Amino acid sequence: MTAADPVSDSRITRIVELALMEDIGLGDITSEAVLGEADQGSADFLCKQEGIAAGLEVAEIVFACCDQHITVEPAVRDGSPIRPGDILARVHGSARGILRGERTALNFLQRMSGIATLTNAFVRAVAGTGAKITDTRKTAPGLRPLDKLAVRLGGGVNHRFGLDDMVLVKDNHIVAAGGIAIAIDRCRRSLAERGLDARIEVETKNIDEVGEALSSPGVDRIMLDNFTPAAMKTAVEKIGRRVEVEASGGVTLSTVRAIAETGVDFISVGALTHSAHALDISLEFTRHTRPAPH
Repeated sequence: MTAADPVSDSRITRIVELALMEDIGLGDITSEAVLGEADQGSADFLCKQEGIAAGLEVAEIVFACCDQHITVEPAVRDGSPIRPGDILARVHGSARGILRGERTALNFLQRMSGIATLTNAFVRAVAGTGAKITDTRKTAPGLRPLDKLAVRLGGGVNHRFGLDDMVLVKDNHIVAAGGIAIAIDRCRRSLAERGLDARIEVETKNIDEVGEALSSPGVDRIMLDNFTPAAMKTAVEKIGRRVEVEASGGVTLSTVRAIAETGVDFISVGALTHSAHALDISLEFTRHTRPAPH
């Protein structure tokens, strides 16, 4: 998987397959009773709430897994602004297949659009400051590739995907090691011994810890955790662009602008993926044709 295009990764298909198995079980007994195997239909994804579209490509994968002959014609692109009444995509093919995939496709589309929409609100709130909105690992278990894709579609950037692609020395690591300098030194030695090329970030709670992190060789980014805007500004001035600076902790839409104006490079917001509301989108069946009897 690449950070630019996680939809191409096989993990996405596995996520979709698991979701369909969970929803369909041994079969869609309602659609199988109401509709014939050869019945065809069309349906529209209808937007009912203003936001940012995300997950249309994933919805296509859902229907392809339900019936390879179903076609999805997107009317907008992922990452596009959408408004109530907009048709996001049209689906054509097996009526049973469309209804079999309806709920799963909507679950992905609504969740991802909700995440993209909330992310975009934060991005717009800090416009012009130079600060970037980034996510965290506070994602729905099993859905991280999709949650992080949705963040990017909303204009945010991704933090580390997992524990294996960046060193982040947090407060518990520091306590366990006996101090920031010791923890960072151990990380540097371990990376060298294992031949790993990974960036090092360290979490700090106050200006003294910022100073300790700055004096420790090998640090690429310093996280200012739950600092006030005034304390952040002091820390940013102390760091003086020597390393990247990330603000974290309880960030909201009402506080993010003041945080961005302190000069930090990144603002991490856990709420992007753990508290986004699903966007209101429905799938409206528009046509049903039953083959003529022989």
